[in-house]
Amino acid sequence: MTEPKIEAYTGPAGGWGSAKSLAEILTREHIPVTGAAMLTRQNKPDGFMCVSCAWPKPAKPLPFEYCENGAKATAWEQTAKRVGPDFFRRHSVTELLTWPDHDLEKVGRLTHPMRFNAATDRYEPVEWADAFAEIGRELKAMEPASVVFYASGRASLETSYMYGLLARMYGNNNLPDSSNMCHEPTSVALPESIGVPVGTTILADFEETDLIMFFGQNVGSNSPRMLHPLQDARKRGVPIITFNPLRERGLERFTNPQSPLEMLTGASTKISTQYHQVKTGGDLAALTGICKALVAADREAEAASRPRVIDVDFVAEHTRGVAEFVAFCDGQDWAAIERRSGLTREALEAAAAVYGQSRNVIGIYGMGLTQHRLGVETVQMLVNLLLLRGNIGKPGAGICPVRGHSNVQGQRTVGISEKPELVPLDKLAAQYGFEPPREKGMNTVEACEGILAGTVAGFVMLGGNFVRAVPDTVRMEQAWRKMRLTVQVSTKLNRSHLVHGEISYILPCLGRIEIDEQASGPQAVSMEDSTSCFHGSKGVAKPVGEHVRSEPWIVAELAKATLAPNPKVDWDRWVADYATVRDAIQETYPEKFADFNARLFEPRGMHTPLAARSRKWDTKTGKANFIVPPGLEADPDMASDRRDVLDLITLRSNDQFNTTIYGYDDRFRGVSGTRRILFMNGNDIERFQLKDGEEVDVVTEAADEFAREVKALRIVEYDIPAGNCAGYYPELNPLIPLWHHDSRSKTPAAKSIPVRIAKAAPTAAAG
Repeated sequence: MTEPKIEAYTGPAGGWGSAKSLAEILTREHIPVTGAAMLTRQNKPDGFMCVSCAWPKPAKPLPFEYCENGAKATAWEQTAKRVGPDFFRRHSVTELLTWPDHDLEKVGRLTHPMRFNAATDRYEPVEWADAFAEIGRELKAMEPASVVFYASGRASLETSYMYGLLARMYGNNNLPDSSNMCHEPTSVALPESIGVPVGTTILADFEETDLIMFFGQNVGSNSPRMLHPLQDARKRGVPIITFNPLRERGLERFTNPQSPLEMLTGASTKISTQYHQVKTGGDLAALTGICKALVAADREAEAASRPRVIDVDFVAEHTRGVAEFVAFCDGQDWAAIERRSGLTREALEAAAAVYGQSRNVIGIYGMGLTQHRLGVETVQMLVNLLLLRGNIGKPGAGICPVRGHSNVQGQRTVGISEKPELVPLDKLAAQYGFEPPREKGMNTVEACEGILAGTVAGFVMLGGNFVRAVPDTVRMEQAWRKMRLTVQVSTKLNRSHLVHGEISYILPCLGRIEIDEQASGPQAVSMEDSTSCFHGSKGVAKPVGEHVRSEPWIVAELAKATLAPNPKVDWDRWVADYATVRDAIQETYPEKFADFNARLFEPRGMHTPLAARSRKWDTKTGKANFIVPPGLEADPDMASDRRDVLDLITLRSNDQFNTTIYGYDDRFRGVSGTRRILFMNGNDIERFQLKDGEEVDVVTEAADEFAREVKALRIVEYDIPAGNCAGYYPELNPLIPLWHHDSRSKTPAAKSIPVRIAKAAPTAAAG
């Protein structure tokens, strides 16, 4: 880590800053030539799907069909650095626990299966067969209900299907995943509103839309490839209206790195035509204000015999509950809407005016909507807005939740879910001759609650860095060590390996980018993007070592070591030829995966049928439903008018992906050399009698007996609404109480944490 430096960034998203960042990471990972060659195959029909975000790939890919963060993810995974037995002989677990997250992962790829030895405080090499034998013995000795099978969201459809079957044949539905921590409100909200658990837009809709609305999603850092269709839309004159607390560069200006003219001239495209800096948690109020303005405009139009603003024909034919919803909007006071949203009535009416004149509208959102106590209701409010003008189920329109991990949506599609009602258990029972468990399993928060209570004895992780991703980090790490067994399937070292159970294993796996050679030859895998489109992927790089195994092989060996033999499940056959796994998936889900193997590499991908796209509503009413929220407050039980309390937002830098930290720079926000940052409004800095650059301690304002504190964060004055502050996760996850989650989906409410700020105590050296 270099000396911290804070300097305003004036450039656009993309451009030479992106090109420089790419060159730096390829050099840093010692793959300047091989890495560049690999990137030419990224998101290409004959190559591999990006291991970073889940944004779709087009039928006609660009010459360089990757973004800055996607390139970083590839370089990070395909580094020339290696972590083998010699590394663990040199470093004890106690020592490694003192290393920052970035330093742990940057040492390279794991090359050997390892077992923790408490006597030496080190991980030591172990034979694969011995590892599976002990893991199998331990799992057999445990009550099935006490074991958790977590999935991070990067594993292929094939691996995910096998993993879900392993858990259910073992005897539970304890299949939490990373979706529990980000888009679970989507999975709860959308089925009630429109009858599907996923977004309704496809990539082609961006070519036909005439308005795009953004809510709580930072495209520049989280899904930069989306900037290309956004730029195309803007060049057609399509307005983009953004609601986001911070002014994010990717939502302001973009220079296309693949345009020689733009790179040479420095030209950029203005992305947002309206940019509304809503207070965190204020989207529910802002959406209410827009809908209230639309209802008023519709009444005026009707009274003047002008064309209606509300699509009354669509509403009458396809929806239920509009009268109650209109009454709710009428009953909301503009002063209350302005106060909670942080926006003026005039600003919201301006957004409503553009929306009311547009025919085909896409509503895009991210975790700025979902990670609140009423995240479900906020998502449903966005659906309400779209339904008012019939913007579900027609070309160029729809709702577009932007997923994170590259296959987090896909693993849900093939059975990674703690909710038994979402999985065709009767079909699995007939297909494989066993009785699947019917009891609800644990989601992520419930798994954490079980670990704290001591009722979870075993934890198997298919990727990810669970210990760092979850809330209440300090309490969770203390409880984690009390588990009997922890097993982690990984490509790189992370903190979850070091905060381990009594018996702990690291099982190194191939990455998606590597050639996966099995008995039938090189294998392809598949995944699902954010638009419900399935894609094939073929590895192109040489495996990192002879002792590393594929994820399907590891899952199969775990199953064989743990489960009783089942003549209807040939794990070895599945590993020998992944096409046979896809045949099994098709048998379980015949409507979604018709002709799966034959269509795997279709240029546009293989779209799953979505009833809502055809205006067929698989809801209890048989219609799309207007759902009335309980009020304007997205975090009602945490709301406070106390002037000494701020609402904290946790966010990513543009040098990270989820818990993976590529470096210490956040170019777009002007931060270099540190992640211990607290972004604050200038007026708040002044009223707290603080100074820009000063260090502060941050304490959660929580009504329980646990103290939650993060010390020594550097204040950075930033363009953020008064009363809000922001900092990076996972560093600030210790401030999130485990119980501070969406009331229905249990997604951690990481975008609105009430905190108090105090000047950092002087250090002993300074004293």
